[in-house]
Amino acid sequence: MDKVPDSASAPGSTSDRVLDGLARLCLIVAGVLLVFLIFSFGWLVFGRYVLNDTPTWIEQSSLLIVVYITCLGAAAGVRFNSHLSIDFLREGAPRVPRAIMHAIADGFVILFGAFMAWQGGLMVMNNAGRPIPMIGLSESWRAAPLVVCGVLLVIFTGANLIKRWFSNPRAGS
Repeated sequence: MDKVPDSASAPGSTSDRVLDGLARLCLIVAGVLLVFLIFSFGWLVFGRYVLNDTPTWIEQSSLLIVVYITCLGAAAGVRFNSHLSIDFLREGAPRVPRAIMHAIADGFVILFGAFMAWQGGLMVMNNAGRPIPMIGLSESWRAAPLVVCGVLLVIFTGANLIKRWFSNPRAGS
């Protein structure tokens, strides 16, 4: 069964509902792309072995789609706190060290997301004139999900940090 997001278990603020909706939209888009990926590979196998005419565009489009699925899923995972983690040390720690460990982890994710968005943005700008072989789209389409994912990581982690910090000001966790 799917894990229910922490923010969906209790009535939240408008910002929580908006961010949860944005994360769900990421999952919906990733799911639709995954279905398209499955059908395109079915077409690849059919074309190669039945028609003896391999569709050449599928490999490049699949590589592009996998990047979108991965980045959108990663961003949603940060929002819903559903990434695989080993947190028994942190959760077993007293209140103050636990809050510090949460803040350090969130800080690293925010820095990583900002760096990913910045570097992805540079890649988008630098590759705008180069086409992807076989499909003709700009190479910038390969880097665009890095920008989107990086921005979403910063937004989702920042919102989770603020929510955790202000949900129990005494505990800070």
